[in-house]
Amino acid sequence: MKTIVVIGGGITGLSTMHYIAQQNIDAKLILIEGNQELGGKIRSQQIGEFIMETGADSIVARHPGVLDLVHEVQFEDELVYNATGISYIHTNNELHAIPAGSTFGIPMSEESLMASTLLTAEEKQRVLQDAEIPNDRFTKESSIGEFLEYFLGEGIVHKQIAPVLAGVYSGNLYELSVASTLPYLVDYKNNYGSIMAGFKAHREQFEKAADKKFISFQKGMSDFIYHIEKSLTQVEFKKGINVTAIAQADARYTIALSNGEAVEADIIVLAVPNETVKHLLVKEELAPHFEQFTNGSALTLYAGFHVSDSVLPADGTGFIVSHNSDLLCNASTWTSRKWAHTSANGNLLVRLFYKDSNPRYEELVAMSDEQLTEIALQDIKLSLNIEDKPIVINITKWINKMPRYDLAHRDALQAVEQKMTEYYPNVLLAGCSYYGVGIGACIQNGRVIAGKALALI
Repeated sequence: MKTIVVIGGGITGLSTMHYIAQQNIDAKLILIEGNQELGGKIRSQQIGEFIMETGADSIVARHPGVLDLVHEVQFEDELVYNATGISYIHTNNELHAIPAGSTFGIPMSEESLMASTLLTAEEKQRVLQDAEIPNDRFTKESSIGEFLEYFLGEGIVHKQIAPVLAGVYSGNLYELSVASTLPYLVDYKNNYGSIMAGFKAHREQFEKAADKKFISFQKGMSDFIYHIEKSLTQVEFKKGINVTAIAQADARYTIALSNGEAVEADIIVLAVPNETVKHLLVKEELAPHFEQFTNGSALTLYAGFHVSDSVLPADGTGFIVSHNSDLLCNASTWTSRKWAHTSANGNLLVRLFYKDSNPRYEELVAMSDEQLTEIALQDIKLSLNIEDKPIVINITKWINKMPRYDLAHRDALQAVEQKMTEYYPNVLLAGCSYYGVGIGACIQNGRVIAGKALALI
């Protein structure tokens, strides 16, 4: 009997094991996770009346495989969708609505462009010049910042698009490729003559996705993880145990564990961060490529108040901070407005993000929790005019744990994949360090990797 071992109990590892177990193969299935609880970057905490997601707060509903997995583990009854509303950009110490009919701040129509209060008349006209500029230089491997600025102009990129995209992809737009962010934009430009014309041609697709884009669960995201775990009755879980080494032994592998045990495996899936992978796969031929995968950092802080969230701007769900703002945070989600289930009594719950792109990040990361709290409360006062004392504060520090897909990522991944088959046959890489950020991408990657693992049986 073959043994398949998945190392890493985040959503990628669990999805991989789910799709392997679904086939009812004659194999021993083992999942090893260093923490006592599964979930990786999915972590829910309930304090008093509030549910706080200290990692990812939701899943993109339209991503392939997401709702399929929810259905397959019979968890539909717990689904909740986000409340739709206006997202803002905070600039010049004012909140400006991101225009309806835009995607990541990119206008999909002239009406959306003209509705922007962030751009001058000249900057709006510059966007419309896109239709007159041929694409004779950009591919999907080009910098998305350079691509957008060349066709749409500096004004809209800096004022409206960069704050949104940088918030999603945790990086500098000029160091991120089109392929790793919005690959369809090159196709739109090449096939329709302008980015906006491409959006118009696919308008129905985007309109369907405009409302209720995200899902979560009544008791928090971690409840979904617990439910997947419970469904995997044929899997042996080893939790709270780290893998210390992987050694080849003929056609099999020996996995050394921190508790002194060893596990023999025929097939291994490494659904762990790149930092962990490079310490387990020690062939020197792989090391230079693993070094090219980079990570970002962020601090997140929740503040819960004994104040009704009706004090928020009407229909608002949060904001992203642009230039010329006195706020120190990079973004804020008005969680109780966006996710009603997170506040049992309808009181205000706010989440603030401080990313390593912040000019004062090094100062912020060195602060005590008390100092960070004071900074956050000042940001809440300046942005929402709320001076009440919070009844709950929750701080999480994600240091070097947020994968960045810079321009070197694609080449590094191709090189690693080629050399893995030579030096570590039957060992598969998985997860967000390599194959896409976001829970939806991780679920889809788990399904793909499960197929590859099954093909090796």
